[in-house]
Amino acid sequence: MLDNIPFEIQEEIMKRLPVRSLIQFRSVSKAWKSLIDSSRFITNYSNQQKHLLVRYHHHVGSVHSKEKYVSIVDDDSFPHQRISITLPLCVRILKDYYSIGSSHGLLCFYGLYRDYYGPNTKTEKVVLWNPSVRKAAAFVVPNSGDRYAYGTVLGFGVCRQTNDPKIVKIAYMHSWEEDMEIPRQVEVFTLSTRSWRSSYGTNLPRKSIEFGCDGRCIDGFYYWLATDRSTIDDDLWAYNLIISFDITSEEFREVNLPDSLVYDGSKHDLSFSSLRESLVVLRRNEHDENVVDVWLMEDGVSKPFTKLFTIYSPNAVLYCVWEFRKSGEPVFLTVDNDADLCKVPTPLMIAVYEPKSKHISNLDLGINGECSFDVYSYVETLSA
Repeated sequence: MLDNIPFEIQEEIMKRLPVRSLIQFRSVSKAWKSLIDSSRFITNYSNQQKHLLVRYHHHVGSVHSKEKYVSIVDDDSFPHQRISITLPLCVRILKDYYSIGSSHGLLCFYGLYRDYYGPNTKTEKVVLWNPSVRKAAAFVVPNSGDRYAYGTVLGFGVCRQTNDPKIVKIAYMHSWEEDMEIPRQVEVFTLSTRSWRSSYGTNLPRKSIEFGCDGRCIDGFYYWLATDRSTIDDDLWAYNLIISFDITSEEFREVNLPDSLVYDGSKHDLSFSSLRESLVVLRRNEHDENVVDVWLMEDGVSKPFTKLFTIYSPNAVLYCVWEFRKSGEPVFLTVDNDADLCKVPTPLMIAVYEPKSKHISNLDLGINGECSFDVYSYVETLSA
């Protein structure tokens, strides 16, 4: 029957199928395997089904279980179509790891690896993981020197021109004084070469810029929340801003926040997310933990911001907003107003907010007992 369908039509059909189906179809025929494995097909694969990846530790009484992952398909069936994900070994052996971001279906994690069979030293590593095809690879992050003197900030994204994943590493001094002339060290890792090199960019961030921990890759740019420490005085807590890194040209740029977010409290009250390939800035109300403002960065040279809406949760503290569904609904963690926040673990719930109706619904994952959560998003891709 397949012989009656032109191969070009078969290819167009397969471009729209889920990755799990394509992996199975590789064993149907040599022609299909060759097509699905080809760089042209991988580049033009257009399904782009979005998933929310939930990482959780399940606590039952005093027992702290191993962390688990479940992937939720973000479509009309949400949240009922769920897939258990096995964490790659190269991620499981990392200590205190966290996500740097996701881009083109790849997730990037950063953590420490201890060699128990060799010298008692810790090595910084990054892991690139494609949960769709269940492939991952770990790479060593160059040592910047004294850990107590230097800090490290990382960013991750896929180059729009070459489709080559890149990781940018910025080393900085923990202490800062105006008369210090220590330049920042910027290095870039490319997956195609599997090596680190100096950045091609020439405009390094100013030495007074203090990077925050929160970052996000959007449409070929990586963004960090930051503070300009040269502006801190008795009257201002800080001057908040955004630093962007062009994954292609490797140039840095400063992006201004809305006036109401520049001086309004610490950058720790701000966080990032993404909505339909646009950057979202979220501000927790420092006077009311049940309120979060949602701002969207629009396209354009000046990168203007628009306030979309305010999330108000009358019965629960908004612990953090993690991701947005493709429908525009934010997914966040809540803690009941009456919960004991000193209790470990803190009893958290995942919830979804519907902006039009202002309705909040808890996300039932079928997990009994208390859990701690992280939520990431990714799209299906065949890239290894």
